[in-house]
Amino acid sequence: MPDSPLRVGGFVPFTSIDYPGELAAVVFCQGCPWRCGYCHNPHLLPARGHQMLDWKDVLAQLEQRQGFLDAVVFSGGEPTAQAGLPQAIRDTKCLGYKIGLHTAGCYPERLEKLLPLLDWIGLDIKELPQHYESLTGVPTSGARAWESLALALRGGVPLQVRTTLDPGIPAQHISRLCRLLKDMGVQDHKLQEYRPTDVPAPNPIHLAT
Repeated sequence: MPDSPLRVGGFVPFTSIDYPGELAAVVFCQGCPWRCGYCHNPHLLPARGHQMLDWKDVLAQLEQRQGFLDAVVFSGGEPTAQAGLPQAIRDTKCLGYKIGLHTAGCYPERLEKLLPLLDWIGLDIKELPQHYESLTGVPTSGARAWESLALALRGGVPLQVRTTLDPGIPAQHISRLCRLLKDMGVQDHKLQEYRPTDVPAPNPIHLAT
């Protein structure tokens, strides 16, 4: 199998909750370009972590678990931030696994190229597009995330959209977001509980309703 320079910040060899209806392993990819204050995996934000795993060793573990697991989920961090992700997915598909992707939609052009390789997507839609910058610290993040959503819907890959109920987001925004997602054709939208972390927010959240 060809090498893939995937930076791996963690590995869960068994989960029944990260890919709906399937027993899976989760590969946590290191690095994310956004800085959301409620990030569940803040140790994965830097491009390089303190305890990196070798992708070849992870792939060897996946090979040993053939027949026991159905799928592998690439999570993060932000998996699409890494140029090595497509080859890592191909390496994993060669072992017979279904492929899931957890993404915030940071790189829609990269997600579009990955769609033929994916069997399921978990996409974070954090807010209405015009209010994303207060959460991520990146001016174009809203446009990118919602473009990724449109691409995923057009691509026909089974999709779950997740929204974290940050208390700084007005309830009116959540209601409008839910309606907009429904109008776009999203059938599986999960509202996630807010869990504060020690990740500093990029900007104070001051959102107009």
